[in-house]
Amino acid sequence: MLENIEEHNRQPAKSLWSDLKNYLPKASGSGKSHQAWEYGYRDHIQEVMNLAYILYKRLDSERKLNFSLASATLVLFLHDCEKPFKQASDKELEKFPWISERPKKSDKIFQRKLIEQYGFVLSDEEWNGLKYVEGENEDYINGERVQGPLAAFCHTCDTISARIWYDYPKHG
Repeated sequence: MLENIEEHNRQPAKSLWSDLKNYLPKASGSGKSHQAWEYGYRDHIQEVMNLAYILYKRLDSERKLNFSLASATLVLFLHDCEKPFKQASDKELEKFPWISERPKKSDKIFQRKLIEQYGFVLSDEEWNGLKYVEGENEDYINGERVQGPLAAFCHTCDTISARIWYDYPKHG
């Protein structure tokens, strides 16, 4: 699915995925909430991207979406990219010399640093997608749209995986 990401972000995505597979392969999707088992992070990321393929084609056939499947794939690939590092041991983190501090839960500062470290270039819409993939939260303003359409779409994929299919596919 990484092949669907726009060319300028494809190699950074492959590099990040390779590093995660090589150095942090057993990362769970969360501590307790969803895909909370060894390899759960991998399962969650693959699942949200699969959901994007399914939902994008169906929704776009009903009404043309104003964002690309490539952007949705990228946002979903990156939306939890800090999690494997948060859970990593000190020895595992040594493989990433640029990391000076372990990320905290939903650490958007670490996430941005990671994205920049790997050389991703995101549009404003994609940054909005990353910021609001889990909802508007404290940024909610009655009568205004803070979360863009791409973010809302990615939020839907993430919610299905994390709240409906939170225990699937359980691998060992």
